Amino acid sequence: MLQSLLFKLKRFLCFKAAVASFLIYLFIVPSGNAVEIVVNQSVPIREFSLNNIRAVFIMRQRFWPNGEQIQVFTLADQHPLHKSFSKNQLHMFPHQLRRVWDRIVFSGTGQAPVTLGNEQEMIDKIANTPYAIGYLSRDPDNEKIRLFVNQ
Repeated sequence: MLQSLLFKLKRFLCFKAAVASFLIYLFIVPSGNAVEIVVNQSVPIREFSLNNIRAVFIMRQRFWPNGEQIQVFTLADQHPLHKSFSKNQLHMFPHQLRRVWDRIVFSGTGQAPVTLGNEQEMIDKIANTPYAIGYLSRDPDNEKIRLFVNQ
């Protein structure tokens, strides 16, 4: 009888652990497809490779192919969408991006991207800044902004 009770208790605890793991995954782990890279309608190209997008966001590629300067917008390091973008689109952690940006700023070789507070600010800035790039959790449904396709 004691063994039967222990077996049932063990099964119950395993079930509880599985449910808890699923809930943590569902609500805390960001979705890989939740981030859309978006650009101002003035950007002359439609798609970029992952390497090119990474180069833009780590501020190594500063100009579009037509010679116009790229204006990069990001969200704060602790923002969930920024974390998801960094990990799922750039395959980097947010602290790695921050280290790269700090290095170029402190060495005097460049500037960090403009950091915005929320997605609405991102929509406004990208829509009103020629040659801008950023990311959102969804298509903004704004005629001045278009999705940027990853090759």
